Amino acid sequence: MSINVLRTGGGTSGSGEAGSEGGWWVVREERAFPIDTKATTTAELLADRDAVRTAASDDLGTPVADLTALSPVTTPCRVVAQMVNYHSHARDSGFTGDIPPTFFRKASGSVSGPHDTVVRPAHVQLLDYEVELGLVMGAPLPVGTVVTERDLPSYVAGLVLTNDVSARDVQLTKTQFYEGKSYPTFTPTGPHLALLEPDDFDHLLDLRLRLSVNGDLRQDRTLADMIVRPAQALTLLARFQHLDAGDLLLTGTPAGTALKAPPKPIEMIGALLPPALKWKSFFRSEARNPRYLHAGDVITATIATPDGRIDLGAQRNAVTDAR
Repeated sequence: MSINVLRTGGGTSGSGEAGSEGGWWVVREERAFPIDTKATTTAELLADRDAVRTAASDDLGTPVADLTALSPVTTPCRVVAQMVNYHSHARDSGFTGDIPPTFFRKASGSVSGPHDTVVRPAHVQLLDYEVELGLVMGAPLPVGTVVTERDLPSYVAGLVLTNDVSARDVQLTKTQFYEGKSYPTFTPTGPHLALLEPDDFDHLLDLRLRLSVNGDLRQDRTLADMIVRPAQALTLLARFQHLDAGDLLLTGTPAGTALKAPPKPIEMIGALLPPALKWKSFFRSEARNPRYLHAGDVITATIATPDGRIDLGAQRNAVTDAR
């Protein structure tokens, strides 16, 4: 069975406000038990798995509600993401036929806590959400590595819940994923780092991703909808990218984001317009889309299997405008 780890204030890296007590904790139901470790980074914690397994459980522990969770993925680290990796999202985005596997980088400075506020920059109008499963590396992945399903536990230590917040007007007009997805607070992560046992990997496709905005359910799919699954994704990524323990791979989002492809007749008309006029028309239309995020909105997200064998906890992030 997976072990849920929580990180709270007092760490030397990552984002979020410090809790009343800092350090690493094992979560069992609604209580947290401190891990006796000197680890200050995720990579160091993963190298001290014995301390995680032996975290004291013979006392009452600390109520999880009394702790302020930080991202369990510490920074700096590599943050890589997959683009259009769910069949439902591909349909929403207007893709047909085979979709080439595509990766992009996010700045690790975008990583924030699971309950931190998402800050919309002043120049961003089209702020979107993307619930995603994050793979946390437990061992180096050298360039040229081929990862099979059987090998996956040798490279992936655990899973986290993430939200790939996106400034669509920056992303689309500049064709610039890195900037549009890398502003501070644009990758809420956690609360749980679920450290997996080999048998847990057999249940990955049962994981259900759900995201709501102000209580309105927007995204709801399982990993069975995924196009390129984790072992294949790591093999493709390793053609050119080295990863280390503690690095993070976001594995794509299902249907339900605010951004969708325009209807075919509108798309055909737009293709005939000069680029400047096309974008002006697009943004005028998107400005009327009520699904984009605004100050005062609250995003909630969960990832778990139906039986609770793997449960990455719940995020709750308010949205505010930069001052």
